[in-house]
Amino acid sequence: MNVLVVLLAASAVFILAGRFYSRYVARHLGEDAGHPTPAVTFNDGRDYVPTKRFVVFAHHFSAIAGAGPILGPTMAILYGFGPAWLWVVFGGVFIGAVHDYTTLFISMREGGKSMAEVARKTLGGSGFRLFIAFTIVMIVLVTSSFLSATSISLTSVWPLAKIGVEEGHTFLKTVVREGVVMGRIGGIASTSVIVITLCSPLLGFLLFKKNLKTVPAYFLAAAICVGSILMGIAHPVTLAPTTWMLIISGYVLVAAGVPVWLILQPRDFINVQILYGGIVLMIVSLFSCGFQGLKVSVPTFNLAEGASSLGFVWPMMFITIACGAISGFHCLVAGGTTCKQLSRETDARTVGYNAMLLESLLSVCVLLALGAVMAFSDYKAIVWPTDPAVKSNPILGFSLAAGRLFHEGLGIPVALGTVFGILLVEGFVITTLDAAVRLNRYLFEELWAIAFRKVPRFLKHYWVNSGISVLLMWVLAYSNAFNALWPIFGTANQLLAAMALLTVSAWLLLRKRRNWFTLVPAAFMVVTTLVALGILLAGYLKQGNFVLIAADLLLFALSAGVVVLFLKTFLKKRTAPGRAPAAV
Repeated sequence: MNVLVVLLAASAVFILAGRFYSRYVARHLGEDAGHPTPAVTFNDGRDYVPTKRFVVFAHHFSAIAGAGPILGPTMAILYGFGPAWLWVVFGGVFIGAVHDYTTLFISMREGGKSMAEVARKTLGGSGFRLFIAFTIVMIVLVTSSFLSATSISLTSVWPLAKIGVEEGHTFLKTVVREGVVMGRIGGIASTSVIVITLCSPLLGFLLFKKNLKTVPAYFLAAAICVGSILMGIAHPVTLAPTTWMLIISGYVLVAAGVPVWLILQPRDFINVQILYGGIVLMIVSLFSCGFQGLKVSVPTFNLAEGASSLGFVWPMMFITIACGAISGFHCLVAGGTTCKQLSRETDARTVGYNAMLLESLLSVCVLLALGAVMAFSDYKAIVWPTDPAVKSNPILGFSLAAGRLFHEGLGIPVALGTVFGILLVEGFVITTLDAAVRLNRYLFEELWAIAFRKVPRFLKHYWVNSGISVLLMWVLAYSNAFNALWPIFGTANQLLAAMALLTVSAWLLLRKRRNWFTLVPAAFMVVTTLVALGILLAGYLKQGNFVLIAADLLLFALSAGVVVLFLKTFLKKRTAPGRAPAAV
């Protein structure tokens, strides 16, 4: 099928959903433009900061998007284009966007509380404790997965012949391995990441202390992006994967403790320029290629081969695409940072629902890039290598596909397009890491309040809690490969989404509001993810991977506990209809 037809079909679904379905959900949530937001009520200049909607959208989108909507589809297209496309489009509309918007709205209505705190009000103290423990485990898994992926991709090399350039006729630095001339792709992204990070405090100062206007801010951010790439071409940084793990871990330790306006928000604002640019380039390239007659060439269904590598299409494909259709991590961003920055309640729908649709559109573009311009054999050699000595590198797989798409659609040199493709992922892996570690810092602070009657003074310090989060992330990433971590991260991520949807359903139930639009997706995700945990556990037992066995069993027990608490709340409400709590 022509790539343009596929893209337009997905876009039409997203536009209709954003126009009509999001308003339906908003009506039953009780959206009120006059209701004050936590950012206004509790403005403290550190975490609660009223912020312009376009800046919040940039922060939220770059934090939730990260590498997830690229890595998940890149892994899952092994099942074939059809199943992956259907799950991204309809899962995004009816599950993912609903999850993101409702959790953001309710966290905001509850005074900027996390979903764990909302669970305390709806499911009781036990629900709060289970949610905290589950979320900490999930964040450790997501950060370790992304840390492992980025440390490999920042050292990426690929034969010049397969990139489509000749030695001496490209800006890529080269290295010879086993007689093959390889282009250093990852080093350019490494330098770009460093430059953007160093420039972030300057932009943050100008935006939030000097009130820099919108247009100059965009131009400055774009200039930093372009400058960072030029610096990377001239001076690529090449380090060992383990060294990158240490450097990135040190960075996120610092970023998780300083005020959000100093690094987190401006870095997201700079990075999102690359992501916006990448989405536009992919869409324009797909239009151009579509008019030229480019068609999807990968198998529409490839279920047998997918099952041999990942497991049965259900439930494993649904947890492999851990972002792009639905992601529990998004509720942590919504309840951890975004809900504390919105100036108006009506902004929640624009930021929450529409940002998820944009993420789903990004995933559709990723599927089309991989499915139309890259040989399926090359894809499998990079993402699903048969040689145990070769590590899976999905970031490189996507980057090469993006480079070829930009070349065929717009005439951009393949090498330059590939570098831009890898930058699309790298900057946002780091962005996700620093946002996630910051969120885990909040959660550890809440955990100590549960565990101790009087919390020791040192456990109240944000450097300590950030340090614990970073240490756990590094240990798990160092001891496990990316392709081993991704499935259990995906399962934990989708389970967290299911738990958040159950919590939202209980919140609506206690207020006598309709909740089918959250309850049905919650039930589907609970069943899907619990079955996936059982399949993964069998594999871990066979491998003797005791760390992942323990993580699997812990996730199963915690999620089962939340389901039981929800059922008790539901039955209690049905059998003892007292007066519902006042809507807030």
